[in-house]
Amino acid sequence: MNRADPGSPFERPVLVRSLDAVRNLGILAHVDAGKTTLTERILYATGTTHKRGEVHDGTTVTDFDSQERDRGITIFAAAVSCAWYDHWINLIDTPGHVDFSDEVERSLRVLDGAVVVFDAVAGVEPQSESVWRQADRHGVPRIAFVNKMDRAGADLDAAVASIRQRLHPTPLVVQLPVGSEHGFTGVVDLIRMRTLRWVDDTMVDGPVPAELTNEARRRRHQLDEAVAERHPAALEEFYADSAVSAATLTAALRDLTRSGEGVVVLCGSAYRNRGVEPLLSAVVDYLPAPSDPGAPFAGLVFKVVATDTGRLTYARIYSGTIRKGESVVNAGTGRKERIARILRVHADRHTELAEASAGDIVAFVGPKTARVGASLCAQSAPVLLEPPTVTEPVVSVAVETRRSADTERLAAALAQLVDEDPSLTVRNDTQTGQTVLSGMGELHLEVAVEKIRRSRGLEINVGRPEVAYRETVVSGVSGLVYRHVKQDGGAGQFAHVVLDLAPCDDDFVFRSAVVGGRVPREYIRAVETGCRDALSEGPLGGHPVTGLRVTLTDGATHPKDSSEMAFRTAGKLGLREALRASVIALLEPVSEIAVTVPEDAMGGVLGDLAGRRGRVTASTTRTGTVTITAIVPLAELFGYADRLRSRTHGRGTFTARPAGYAPAPTRTVTG
Repeated sequence: MNRADPGSPFERPVLVRSLDAVRNLGILAHVDAGKTTLTERILYATGTTHKRGEVHDGTTVTDFDSQERDRGITIFAAAVSCAWYDHWINLIDTPGHVDFSDEVERSLRVLDGAVVVFDAVAGVEPQSESVWRQADRHGVPRIAFVNKMDRAGADLDAAVASIRQRLHPTPLVVQLPVGSEHGFTGVVDLIRMRTLRWVDDTMVDGPVPAELTNEARRRRHQLDEAVAERHPAALEEFYADSAVSAATLTAALRDLTRSGEGVVVLCGSAYRNRGVEPLLSAVVDYLPAPSDPGAPFAGLVFKVVATDTGRLTYARIYSGTIRKGESVVNAGTGRKERIARILRVHADRHTELAEASAGDIVAFVGPKTARVGASLCAQSAPVLLEPPTVTEPVVSVAVETRRSADTERLAAALAQLVDEDPSLTVRNDTQTGQTVLSGMGELHLEVAVEKIRRSRGLEINVGRPEVAYRETVVSGVSGLVYRHVKQDGGAGQFAHVVLDLAPCDDDFVFRSAVVGGRVPREYIRAVETGCRDALSEGPLGGHPVTGLRVTLTDGATHPKDSSEMAFRTAGKLGLREALRASVIALLEPVSEIAVTVPEDAMGGVLGDLAGRRGRVTASTTRTGTVTITAIVPLAELFGYADRLRSRTHGRGTFTARPAGYAPAPTRTVTG
């Protein structure tokens, strides 16, 4: 099996149209695990490109943005398509840096399957765990690819053990490496019991070498046993013959992958172009095809991009067919949108289509107001699809132009940023008059500001980053009485509520313990709405309140002056008064970081982490390096990358991921 026939799929007809032959696939991983290199090799193996792009050369197809090439990382999820024999693969290369995890979230919402890439030396890393959990939440079936098998210290078994221990799936390893580290040349396919070697980008299929026969048989038996424990057909065959046939094993692996009961594991070296073809075959064999409910047109917008030629609205089509020139409705707003053009996306290149159908991932030209998460559907059959979740920003900076004449241009640029990336928010600080840009991390904001500078040619001043604090109740109050009475001519307002406050593990819980109908049900709902209104500003510093349970225990109404508005106001003002009477603590966002440094630098790094209020939770030593895991306040991580490079003479690296909130050093007691 060699590379697919050369020629771009945009230059030749593709006969694939059956949904069974389509795969909507995401590539997920920790930063620097090799996602983009693997994507490049997939495009090369399928004949979509004729030259292998390299991240370090800035020649990759999917990392086409100038910032991605300058920084050497994936920042924006990029869609490409390719044909693998009689199958069509829509592929999204996602970012690996934690600051861009919402790009991963939006992509997972519209995918049917994923390949999760792991480093054969590092195994499961912090962001690999995060994207795995994201895929769990969306129920996306996945297969694992252990990459960089040619690196010094590469160990497939250790990587698989870390997958089992940290991610808790059942790894089903279907390959045995041939050679190790720099001598890695291929794999033994344990299902067919054949060896695949790569010579000058050509895959050679041959028998299992004599020196690997016993080990291959042992591992195949382990695979048979693991699958038989979880699949009835495989179990029946295993009991009868003490083995499972290749056909039954393949079918069982497909079922276990799609149900999430098992994860097929393959290995290779994307950089050296080894292991890509069997991975593509595994995508076809094990990951699911899109389903078509046969309903009228419905699609979900998951990405919006402003280009020099217009606004591109990326959508996954879940049912029906849409044709160029037709109109659809935005189910959330009721607004009618015309689909002027339909584009097949290949990173920064496009080809025009006459129509698109269920299972397709395409870009529309024409919709002017459809934002990320919008449901576009047939006017005769509106349907609201579940949008991707948006994470609340944790870091903010003040931005302003150096010339007052550019203020309106900056406002327009910021509005466009928020349109493209919902995890960014913009607000005006009423106290300082500053424009505040908030996002998922320091790098996220750096990229956003640099994008404005490059695309708009604006000179921008940026303030020091600030984190998003929260407030929580340490000790609440019971029986707080609040009466809202307003008489200013005409109908008045009257609402009487009695509230109990207590801390809880959830963000916010409201319940009613009112008996005897003293507060009607519709007024109880209004009290809850008012309480939620009050959560936006706590008594310590105006930060959002979290970890609170409110119980409405009693109340009273007036026959004429009570209304839902009155009880909503009472809920809001009553909760604010109750919070001022409670013991409140300030919470700050914290991150789990993994710092990898040479052993001789460990002491200095530990001391620096202690100075940053870091709490070390684990450390592991491997091949002359130490990886330290710690929980550190996010505010203490600003500028840490430069500090770490300085302390380790450029040899240290670190990664971070959000780890929730923890009490800040100061606490204010009110009441």
